Amino acid sequence: MSIWWSLHLRREAASVPLARRLLLGAMETAGVDPDISYDLSVALSEACANAVEHGGDAVAGGASAAYRVTAYLDGEKCRIEVADSGPGFPVRRGRRAAVPAWTGALPEHGRGLGLIEQLADHVHFGNRPGRGAVVSFDKILKWREDALLKVS
Repeated sequence: MSIWWSLHLRREAASVPLARRLLLGAMETAGVDPDISYDLSVALSEACANAVEHGGDAVAGGASAAYRVTAYLDGEKCRIEVADSGPGFPVRRGRRAAVPAWTGALPEHGRGLGLIEQLADHVHFGNRPGRGAVVSFDKILKWREDALLKVS
């Protein structure tokens, strides 16, 4: 069995713990190991905080006033995507793909993206030309013995 959900959230700080709690509740109900759930919830919080801070100018009722979170729990893996409508990640010269350039950033900025890389098994930072940035990350799931969605 697999489950997925998608949220469209306002670019407000209060949306970050809301997304985190929804993910933790879904994973608890499904029976995901608490350590895995915690890692994914911290990574999600960092991705959401990035979208809130950098996701574009909040225009009343405009598309840039929101961002989207989508989570998929499917068998042995969880994939989470956070998409905003901001300017996207800076692209380093000589690279075709968007690569976040947090190396050498100020000490109080850029650590969240590195933390996501440490907590997830696979991470992708991408730009959607003219439509914002996308952070997606995967993690292999471990299940509790009493899990509802446990893969046999």
